[in-house]
Amino acid sequence: MEKIEYRAEIKYLFLKKKTNDEIKSEFNEVYGDSGPSLTTIKYWVAEFKRGRTSIFDEERSGRPNEVTTPEMIEKIRDMVMSDRRLKVREIGESVGISIERVNNILRNHLDMRKLSARWVPRLLTTHHKQTRVSISNDCLSMLNANPQEFWRRFVTVDETWIHHSTPETKEQSKQWTRRGEPAPKKAKAILSANKVMATVFWDARGVIHIDYLQKGKTINGEYYCKILGDFDKALKEKRPHLLKKKVLFHQDNARVRTCVVAMSKFNELGYQMFPHPPYSPDLAPCDFFLFPNLKKWVGGKKFSSNDEEIAATNAYFEGLEKPYYSEGIKTWEKRLLKCIELKGDYVEK
Repeated sequence: MEKIEYRAEIKYLFLKKKTNDEIKSEFNEVYGDSGPSLTTIKYWVAEFKRGRTSIFDEERSGRPNEVTTPEMIEKIRDMVMSDRRLKVREIGESVGISIERVNNILRNHLDMRKLSARWVPRLLTTHHKQTRVSISNDCLSMLNANPQEFWRRFVTVDETWIHHSTPETKEQSKQWTRRGEPAPKKAKAILSANKVMATVFWDARGVIHIDYLQKGKTINGEYYCKILGDFDKALKEKRPHLLKKKVLFHQDNARVRTCVVAMSKFNELGYQMFPHPPYSPDLAPCDFFLFPNLKKWVGGKKFSSNDEEIAATNAYFEGLEKPYYSEGIKTWEKRLLKCIELKGDYVEK
């Protein structure tokens, strides 16, 4: 039964001089629990005593309910597109409608949501994006010419700091709890000051050579040339199939690797250098695969000395199976394709 019909009956019984309790009793007799409450009956009886004659809701003061017009939707769209950081409250105050109506227009009519900005290595310009797409296409062309031979010859390198003490990740700190138990807690921890820099050369078969920077040393052009010499010796020993093949060498654009001294060393070794777009760790196998997994492994571990840390890191890499490296490094191809699909924008996980 509609509420208007209830009100009509209450008015009829009121005019018959029935009391509130008597009206309630009659409704219970006819409608049972589905009838109006005693509070509702008292309210309408009081209204009729004050002289009210209508059983319909009175018009409310203020802005009409219907504000979701095409003009209002377009106005809010223009405001948001001109300043994407506007608050819902600010939009509502500007156009003179409620926050609830603004939210409704943004979500249901404009299909918008407000997201936090994600961190990226750099805000890429149009030129950067074009360069990333161009280099990705060049790399894929070389790869597709002979995929099997390409992966046999492809080697990549980068360096990373490994700390003596690395806090656990949020994923590693998860614990099983019963329903109703408080969430587990842990003290805030920071990376230790003691650390070792590891420069890792690897391919689809595994790690070929790791250089651990000695305390007090810095990586410059001359030191990097020394590392390359040590790597070349390890390469000839561990990858004899490359003795008569040209190595396809991939590295980022750090100045120490692209300086005159380093370039002369590459020419001496006869490696074929792969282009790498600037500000693109998302397209470097070390940065998107090898090192993130290494950092997860060291999370929560503590080492008392550089020697202990180096021995543990070597054991970690030696314990990984060949398919691990092969699958990881071949993800590079998928990322190049994704970069092209995104028109040069950063590739997320």
